Amino acid sequence: MNNAFMWFIFFWVFVLITFMSIGGFFMFRKFMKVLPKEDGKSKLDWQNHYVESSRHLWTEDSKTFLNMLVDPVPTPFRDIARHSIAAKIGQVALESHADQITQDHCIKGYILATPKRDYRSLTSYLDKQQVDYSAFKHLLKG
Repeated sequence: MNNAFMWFIFFWVFVLITFMSIGGFFMFRKFMKVLPKEDGKSKLDWQNHYVESSRHLWTEDSKTFLNMLVDPVPTPFRDIARHSIAAKIGQVALESHADQITQDHCIKGYILATPKRDYRSLTSYLDKQQVDYSAFKHLLKG
């Protein structure tokens, strides 16, 4: 009986340390995003800047396409992913001096906003949705 209780305590100590480590990892990642860079703005400041600066460029079609792009992201993370992808799309559109955000801006921004480790799932999802990204395959190489 005493031995079983000891293993019960060890199990819960392991579970709690594991969950606190996972939570700490994500909190640290968030903390790193809000630290100012050389220009005095953080990554989140730049994301907010590009989202606000490009808000007038979004059409209903481009918003619908963005929602389709973030559809495979798990629901708890979808809003955060939508914001960071929209920021990158806005940056792409603003740098090209576009009058409105097109599907090409969305595809390019989606690829640039996606970490390299997720390129395989990105391309399989775009293929499944029958989205032509052939003009941006060079971005997937490096």
